[in-house]
Amino acid sequence: MIEQGFIALRGQRGSLERNRTMALAKDQFKRAEPTPWPTCDDARRMSAPEPTPPHDGTAAAPTPLRNPVFRMLWGVWVTANICMWMNDVAAAWLMTTLTTSPVMVALVASAASMPVFLLGLPSGALADIVDRRRLLLFTQVWVAVIGIITCIVAFAGAITPWSLLLLTFANGIGLALRWPAYAALVPQLVERRQLSAALALNAIAMNISRIFGPVLAGAVIAVAGSAYVFMLNAVLSVGAAVVLLRWRRPPKVSALPGERFLGAMRVGVQHVRQSGAMQTALLRISLFFMQAAALPALLPLVAKGLGSGDAGTFALLLACMGVGAIGAALALPRVRESVSRDTLVSACTLVHAAMMTLVSLAPNMWVAAAGLFVLGATLISVANTITLSAQLALPDWVRARGMSIYQMAMLGSSALGAALWGQVASLSDVRTSIVCAALVAVACLLVTRRRSLDGAAIEDLTPTDSIKSPDVALELAADDGPVIVTVEYRIAAQNAQAFLDVMRETRRHRLRQGVLSWELLRDTADPRLYIEQFMDETWADHLRRFERMTAADLALRQRRHDLHGGEQPPLVRRRIARSLEEN
Repeated sequence: MIEQGFIALRGQRGSLERNRTMALAKDQFKRAEPTPWPTCDDARRMSAPEPTPPHDGTAAAPTPLRNPVFRMLWGVWVTANICMWMNDVAAAWLMTTLTTSPVMVALVASAASMPVFLLGLPSGALADIVDRRRLLLFTQVWVAVIGIITCIVAFAGAITPWSLLLLTFANGIGLALRWPAYAALVPQLVERRQLSAALALNAIAMNISRIFGPVLAGAVIAVAGSAYVFMLNAVLSVGAAVVLLRWRRPPKVSALPGERFLGAMRVGVQHVRQSGAMQTALLRISLFFMQAAALPALLPLVAKGLGSGDAGTFALLLACMGVGAIGAALALPRVRESVSRDTLVSACTLVHAAMMTLVSLAPNMWVAAAGLFVLGATLISVANTITLSAQLALPDWVRARGMSIYQMAMLGSSALGAALWGQVASLSDVRTSIVCAALVAVACLLVTRRRSLDGAAIEDLTPTDSIKSPDVALELAADDGPVIVTVEYRIAAQNAQAFLDVMRETRRHRLRQGVLSWELLRDTADPRLYIEQFMDETWADHLRRFERMTAADLALRQRRHDLHGGEQPPLVRRRIARSLEEN
């Protein structure tokens, strides 16, 4: 590609700093090696040889556990989620002893998940900028501190409904910070064909914690009281932090400075907005969890009307949901070989709605337990299938931000649904609220029937260094900018419509990579001349896009060049804004 630089510097900077920046950047691009799927060096070094994948190349559910690094991180994830469930169960049951209001009981679930909605994007940006291991370590320490504070307040007899909601919210901040970092680490530790199995194991971890967390919490509450649950939560969180301290993860190597925090959030939102696959996943997961939140939020009140109506009944019902979810998670990788994602999600959504109705009308605890077993299986099948679609739609450099937005949609809709169905229950009764939520589930399925999880082709997001960073004639600092890039194409009249179609796709790709603006211009004197123009905020941001190139970007570039009719490749010009301020 012929490249001509018309570059003007903004301000005067030391030539030594500029030379160092450009030398490091060039060296980085020379040393970069494409990999089929980003992996952690520890995982590559410690992983045992894998067996031949079954059928379509999807690994069986337990396969990723042969990787010692993944196994260690998975154990931390199980422990962290046991702590989360213990805290939620203890808080929900403690709230029923402080007030009889259905709204306040339901708000416990909202307080636990609302931090994810409020802090999801900042936590995702942090997970893409800072070391993810350290971020996970911080979250464990945070949860331990909140557990100790809650325990002290409870022992002192100073707990009130509103202070309990505040402490539950503070505990939820740990989840908000932890989840994007873990979600972004998993695809780095396993091969692409193992991703579905790894996500299934994550679902198993969630539901092991759904079983053991409530069982432990219920047992401790029955023997000693809720305050001791918060104490145990703190102890387990400290243990998980110690394990993370022993993990030495190699730092990410890049010659470029880290992204700015606010800029990283902007790019994350922009990437998701321009991704059709992510938009579909966000819509489907939001509508599903908005109605699915009704039963878990009101389950303490359902439990009070069944059997002995004590904490043991509540814990047993939650455990039944967890067992059903674990069974489904083990079977999901095989099921996906013969059933499309859309069919699986639609069928499980309908069965889930039917089980919600059954549990709300259950005459005894055993009917409710059976219904919750099936409900847990269908809930995890829907959530895991949509989550897989989201993971496959995101490249590694923006995965934490993308998954944090996904998490915001999922748990934010859960918090909204919990508050909504709690209010409906206060205006009518618990049974009516749950049945109404089941009817909404069917309506939402009809609304989203045209938003297919299978419809969008999965792009090849394998990193590539085929496109090298540009040579420049001037010394540039990393924060020089903005940078305006133009690419000139000569397109024959018969190819004009095909070119416009390709450029629509190009616009989405450029914006997903983080450019500030994009335009396509046509020359008034030469109708065959089309000029693509886009802007990067700084020179470092411009170079960073070369690190973010994937095989899909390279294929799209080739499609543009195939339509170019000039004797030479498309002409690229790069210009940098120049400051007119006097020194």
